[in-house]
Amino acid sequence: MMKINNLPAIFTAAFPVLQQLEQANYEAYFVGGSVRDLLLKRPIHDIDIATSAYPEEVKQLFPKTIDTGIKHGTVTVLHGGSSYEITTFRTESGYQDFRRPDHVTFVQNLAEDLKRRDFTINALAMNRKGEIIDLFNGIGDLQKHLIKAVGDPMKRFHEDALRMMRAVRFMSQLCFDLEPQTEKAVKDMHQLLPKISVERIRDEFVKMGTGTNSRAAFKVFLQTKLSEGVPDFAGKSELLAIYPKLKFNPSMETSLWAIIIILLKITDNQITQFMRDWKNSNAMTEKVKKIVNLFDLISAKSPSDLELFNAGKETLLNTIDVAHILGQPINSEALVDRYTALPIKSMSELAIDGQFLIANGVKPGPNLGQILNQIKQKVIAGELVNSEDDIQEYLEQIK
Repeated sequence: MMKINNLPAIFTAAFPVLQQLEQANYEAYFVGGSVRDLLLKRPIHDIDIATSAYPEEVKQLFPKTIDTGIKHGTVTVLHGGSSYEITTFRTESGYQDFRRPDHVTFVQNLAEDLKRRDFTINALAMNRKGEIIDLFNGIGDLQKHLIKAVGDPMKRFHEDALRMMRAVRFMSQLCFDLEPQTEKAVKDMHQLLPKISVERIRDEFVKMGTGTNSRAAFKVFLQTKLSEGVPDFAGKSELLAIYPKLKFNPSMETSLWAIIIILLKITDNQITQFMRDWKNSNAMTEKVKKIVNLFDLISAKSPSDLELFNAGKETLLNTIDVAHILGQPINSEALVDRYTALPIKSMSELAIDGQFLIANGVKPGPNLGQILNQIKQKVIAGELVNSEDDIQEYLEQIK
């Protein structure tokens, strides 16, 4: 049995929680992703605990708890400034909607609990001594860099069709390969994916698309026809086939969506609907639209100073990132230098505002906005110095 001698603080901080359960004669283990990431020496963000105690028994042992998902056996315990999701050992059955079990049965057996998990590398448990419980050769698959379903992959994907997206997501994030039988099962069952909510699919898609190995994972995403079951991708595999051949992997969500929109040749007036179909926020949609618009400008011609001002620094840097990924030749240094040299980078840097114009005889109304815009454009173009005196003199001229 493998044993980890020096556990990171995130685990040792949770020891009192495990001890409390054990002292009450229950079993308790660290399970899932935290154990996997510990073995892979990856950052660990949160830990999950599995126990033989029933939810009500967990609640009796700890003074501060939240009923996170009590009917599925999960209680969140607040301890020492941290929160821990504690889930009762369970088995699941009857997945009529391919995403949620019809029945959850609590069991007193860790082996039964680990058997229901998605992949062998996630079906690992660890006790307080640092001893790893590995019933499905998860450690071997970690060493081989393999994503392999626990038991029969067809059953695992029938239980929760999102697991197919999780398979390609882990490929991307961990730089692993998909085990052949698991990949075959994804291809055979890809038509179940639309049964899953778009929000859950989007989360996995973004993690896949921004992972270290996203181009290889995307290739499998296309080959297994998972792409046919997500919004607006059906019948467009030829356009998307460019993605695995990109120069780099996108690392930001905004870059990912912009690249997909460009590859799919989605027009400006269709971007909002596309982003809505994927259940993206309005804020994300606006950011992506600005990147795509600036990319189109840069691809066609050199943008004006006003266009660079309107884009802003974040959009400019994201667009340069997208251009590099797509292999679009641009002079990024020149663009950044031009942006840096702009007299103002935002309206707040303009020496005057609407109140100043009113004080200088401009009547409130549409004309005021037009004059303010004129002044902004002249300052950006270097035709007017950004100072109250110079702007006041300009106002005298145009009265």
